[in-house]
Amino acid sequence: MPGIRGPMALRPETAKPLNELVDVLLHGPGTLTPGERELIATFVSARNDCSYCQTIHGAVAAHHLKDEALVSKVKLDFEHANISAKLKALLVIAGKVQQGGQNVTADDIARAKAESASDLEIHDTVLIAAAFCMFNRYVDGLATWAPEDPAFYRQRAAKLAAEGYVGTNAELLARKT
Repeated sequence: MPGIRGPMALRPETAKPLNELVDVLLHGPGTLTPGERELIATFVSARNDCSYCQTIHGAVAAHHLKDEALVSKVKLDFEHANISAKLKALLVIAGKVQQGGQNVTADDIARAKAESASDLEIHDTVLIAAAFCMFNRYVDGLATWAPEDPAFYRQRAAKLAAEGYVGTNAELLARKT
């Protein structure tokens, strides 16, 4: 199984809480859209050079936003991408968390708040960035494989966007039991 799905199939008892966390962060209710939250995950995964995670979450973001080119632009140069000033400020925070949590400054938080980011949106951005640093290292540390066919990611993205992460990955738990 590609990407994170292989290690999760090996340890379904750890897959369950990991899927629940990512489902809350990326698919659950929130003031940031699922597309924006997926963009944060994609951005961090791209900075960590995790091929599988940046591609699958980029595909989910593109599915939500209906714009693959925008996802590519955010990965390469988010400051010049056609996204809100608030999301740009949150990506600054996410990028600093990716480098190390203590790199986030009061000025970074003030910039996000000046662009109307709520405390919850800042919290979730930090947690998405931190979680994806872990997920990226989990995927790459176990030398998982990533399909090269973009159609694989588009098809999987449609399912994840519709069903979320817990429901879509329920078969991982069923395999082991």
